[in-house]
Amino acid sequence: MSESAVPARRSVAARLIPGFAASSPWRITLPALLLLWAALLLLYRDTAIGMVQIWLRSDTFAHAIVVPPIVLWLVVRQRHALAAIAPAPEPRMLWAMGAAAFLWLLGQLSATNAVSQFAWVAMLALCVPALAGMPLTRCLAFPLGFMFFAVPIGEFMLPAMIGWTADFTVAALRLSGIPVYREGQQFIIPSGNWSVVEACSGVRYLIASLMTGVLYAYLNYRSTRRRLVFVGISIAVPVVANWLRAYMIVLLGHLSDNRIAAGADHLVYGWIFFGVVMLLMFAIGGRWAEARAPSPATAPHAAPAGPGFAPVSWITTIAATLIAITPHALQHGLAAGERTSAPTLGELALPPWSDHAAPADGWTPAFKEPAAQLRRTYVAPDGRSVDLYVGYYRRQDGNRKLVGSGSALVRSDDGRWRTKAVGTSAVVVGDRTIPVRTTRLGGDLMSNESRLAVWQVYWVNGTWVASETWARLHGAWHRLLGRGDDAAVVLVHAIEERPGEADALLGEFLRAHAPALERYLERTRDGG
Repeated sequence: MSESAVPARRSVAARLIPGFAASSPWRITLPALLLLWAALLLLYRDTAIGMVQIWLRSDTFAHAIVVPPIVLWLVVRQRHALAAIAPAPEPRMLWAMGAAAFLWLLGQLSATNAVSQFAWVAMLALCVPALAGMPLTRCLAFPLGFMFFAVPIGEFMLPAMIGWTADFTVAALRLSGIPVYREGQQFIIPSGNWSVVEACSGVRYLIASLMTGVLYAYLNYRSTRRRLVFVGISIAVPVVANWLRAYMIVLLGHLSDNRIAAGADHLVYGWIFFGVVMLLMFAIGGRWAEARAPSPATAPHAAPAGPGFAPVSWITTIAATLIAITPHALQHGLAAGERTSAPTLGELALPPWSDHAAPADGWTPAFKEPAAQLRRTYVAPDGRSVDLYVGYYRRQDGNRKLVGSGSALVRSDDGRWRTKAVGTSAVVVGDRTIPVRTTRLGGDLMSNESRLAVWQVYWVNGTWVASETWARLHGAWHRLLGRGDDAAVVLVHAIEERPGEADALLGEFLRAHAPALERYLERTRDGG
């Protein structure tokens, strides 16, 4: 290689980071940052790969794939301002990194992917203040915050947004003079039967609009007030636009006798409508855009590194790497003491109720990959019957877990059963109260499918809970204590012929047999 190539190589670095000279602290800080980020990518590769897989397979989070290049562009955009700041380690930020690492461990122990992914992105962002200091972090506050849009989170909003969309659509149809009969998220109008499903909720529009709205506000406004107002608009507009979209689709189907907008094509109409709305929002927002603050003609170079800079920087890097390794070591140690054998659900006798095989053509819940399952029908002496389902979990991970998006009472593509109503109840057993989640299932409004009352409760290593959040937290707590992750979902359901009758039957069944169910699950856990 000729000597003339050396200056060219240095000039590239200088263009990216003005002030990248032999005496600059960047000569130490940048390699340290890159090494720490590489370590985080290597150690947490399963978390990173899981995020990318969700981006590629989910329409809701497909927008996240552009977040990394946008963050890189935002950082390069600030290169002259960065050159004016002398990076210096801030070891106190290691406490924040430790908190993020512990949060990642809790996400792993509770098999909550979003928590682990959020914590990992937080660790990536916290590397900057830990190794480069707070002045530089303030300069990069927006790019570091924007990184969190890469975390695929937001599906928890689905039930609420589905309900809001159905409420608005039904109200708008009635105001239009169209008679509507509604039950749950299904409704009938004279021209046909409609249902608001996950794809109609508008969650994907809301998340994409929020991300683009935040970026637009940062790039086009300087005042905090204008930025917050535009972000608020980017939240409200897609929600209202989705309501109007749903109403117009039903109205188009009604007026055209279901020749248009009645099938999958209404999703295409939705994206076109959403795109037009977003363009109008940005066009209107551009009228109040503010000019960027003038940049200095020449940015001063960073101050030379002092004699103690290099040791402190590398010590901080090593300490941060050890913090990143610690949760993996703890997870490995906890997993080594957990049961590895496959659980076996044996026979469960509940006298005086007689035990029968569950009907093959009955309703089956869509819980994902339990380690063992039990489905039985129990008949009381007076002839009344209750169906029992137990899904038992052990050695849970990001894909096979008690609580997650892949587990539900009814699959989103199930054409036979629909959720009609959801509530809560409680069963008093001796001196204890067992909380349960109650759900009504049925077919389409025009079908003759039987109605089912379903009561659901989670058993987490000896604790009964009804909430998914509490099930996750209890699971993580038991694993931290070295008790393993054994857990089960218990469902009892009965045909609802008259209002209230099925609930009374299910309550009677659980009051009589909850202690026997608990002993049965404990034997399964302790049996290996």
